[in-house]
Amino acid sequence: MKKIFVTSLCTLAMMLLMTRQSGAQSSYQTALGVKVWDGGGISLKHFVNGNNALEGIGYFWRQGARITGLYEIHGAINNAGGLQWYIGPGAHVGFYNTRYGNGSYIGIDGVLGLDYKFSGAPINISLDWQPSFEFGDNRGFVGNWGGLGIRYTLN
Repeated sequence: MKKIFVTSLCTLAMMLLMTRQSGAQSSYQTALGVKVWDGGGISLKHFVNGNNALEGIGYFWRQGARITGLYEIHGAINNAGGLQWYIGPGAHVGFYNTRYGNGSYIGIDGVLGLDYKFSGAPINISLDWQPSFEFGDNRGFVGNWGGLGIRYTLN
């Protein structure tokens, strides 16, 4: 299931990168909500200018926690009002208590996704993939981060 999701998201991203990138302007500035995938998290997204946003995510699950910061570049999708693609770099620190490694680790992240703001409602949703690389013993590439974000837009 995850392989199908990743393949679909990569294909969609390549299609989006081929669309015109001009005119990307978010219809909200700040949004707060949840992000779910393989656990749950709190997500805060804030646009620092028309198409550049910062997102902070705190993931929590029974085997640990992970704090992620992302810089996202948004682009408009032609003839799809309220829908944008986004891509960008980031970093994280993870605190784990599992058979795969106890302790704290740092890593670098990437993000690739879609963002939709409902017209006339203060709701924003997103779906993304966040591949990462963690540094440390028995660490490395991790390709199963990302999720579905549901946020309340504050302005």
